Amino acid sequence: MTYTCAVATPHALATAAAEEAVTNGGNALDAALAAATTLSVVYPHNTSVGGDLIALVRDPEGRITCVNASGPAPATADRAALAARHGALMPVTGPDTITVPGAVAGWAALHEAGAALKWSACFEAAVRHADATPVVPGLAEAIAEAAELIAADPGMREVFSPGGRPLTENDTLRQPALAATLADLAAHGPSTLYGGPLGRRLSGVLDLADLAAFEVERTAPLSRPLRGHDVHTSPPNTHGFLLLQALAATEPLPLAFHRGIADRNAHLADPRFVPVDVDALLDPARALTPSPPPAVTGRATGDTVAVVAADSEGWAVSLIQSLFHSFGSGVLDPSTGVLLHNRGSFFSLDPASPNVIAPGKRPAHTLMPVMVTRHGRLVWVAGTMGGKAQPQILTQVLLRLLEGADPAAAVAAPRFVVGGLEAGQREDTVSVEADHEELAALTASGAPTVTLPPRSEWVGHAQVVAARPFAAGSDPRSDGRAAVVHR
Repeated sequence: MTYTCAVATPHALATAAAEEAVTNGGNALDAALAAATTLSVVYPHNTSVGGDLIALVRDPEGRITCVNASGPAPATADRAALAARHGALMPVTGPDTITVPGAVAGWAALHEAGAALKWSACFEAAVRHADATPVVPGLAEAIAEAAELIAADPGMREVFSPGGRPLTENDTLRQPALAATLADLAAHGPSTLYGGPLGRRLSGVLDLADLAAFEVERTAPLSRPLRGHDVHTSPPNTHGFLLLQALAATEPLPLAFHRGIADRNAHLADPRFVPVDVDALLDPARALTPSPPPAVTGRATGDTVAVVAADSEGWAVSLIQSLFHSFGSGVLDPSTGVLLHNRGSFFSLDPASPNVIAPGKRPAHTLMPVMVTRHGRLVWVAGTMGGKAQPQILTQVLLRLLEGADPAAAVAAPRFVVGGLEAGQREDTVSVEADHEELAALTASGAPTVTLPPRSEWVGHAQVVAARPFAAGSDPRSDGRAAVVHR
């Protein structure tokens, strides 16, 4: 019998790494892991060894598990001290925004779930590309936009502006320290980071005890029925419930999306510290309550990667990993080549907020993997980049799929997002691509409207695979590629 695996990623080299893993005998988990490690090298503005990971995994028996590898605030986190240093809001970048990075532990959890290849095989392509890889358009644009952030950090300058000249498209990106780190992880496993020698080399920015104490959380997914299907996503501390809320909404999507922003701000937090009543948040009667008044927002940003894969053995994975903002904290450790995320910037310093920072607490999280089944059979696996707009982007992609679009058409179709993209914009601002079929109606809705160029990165990079028949679509807004591999 022919084995088949469908995969989609936002970078062509990551998709090639996934194809290589399948050709070498791997399954969908191996494909996703090879792609994820490679993305940490070739798409470093979006993801890194120093970021977080949240995934859904489906095994051949149809069981779906959420792997939550989002890291907590350090044990020394002190709200009052942070407020004294920074005022009312968490800083956007810098050491105080760094939480424990969970991605590597997440990779290990996915490998343990049922990968066919040995652990070291996950890193083979990534190590090669860390030695030398071409700068793609998305990375070149990110480097240009982050010039000040890069210039402020010695490790960032060494990698992304060698000799004082920022890398541009088609330049060669060289990361020898990261190559050595990846080889270390391949040879010695995640323990070298979480309490071992690699963790000790990072002790200038991360406490070794915090790294050693980190554990991945495995939970049931958050699931709800929709049009004869079941939609599965990640529970809190992620905002996956906003996708289910929007899909069930009877009001226009812009209003549903704005309501979701208010719900996330008011209720989302680490459920180990603060109860999050998801059933109440998904109660259809809540849609009849008045929409919240529009607040003014800061500049929206969120750089993330989605890797989706499914195979004919029944394995499937939606893997989302991220640095949060582009280039994360802006702190790159020169000795290891590891760029650290700024996920802690999403914490609140307001003592009354459910998302207020506390020792060992995970921040409210934007990463949210998605699967859709019908009568227990896998139909689609989806994920997206898009920060706080991920539920909105995935709502539109899933509705296109339910209406009959194939994965490639669903991720390429015009989209809109609600929420200010620039500082000072209102949270009910609708940003819509110029070729959207409902542009006129959205513009006439009464909400502030911004028209984006077609295929704008502001509306995310979505990835989708379909199962039986297998098909895959990678968002043309990214630098990616989709593939259906046979062996």
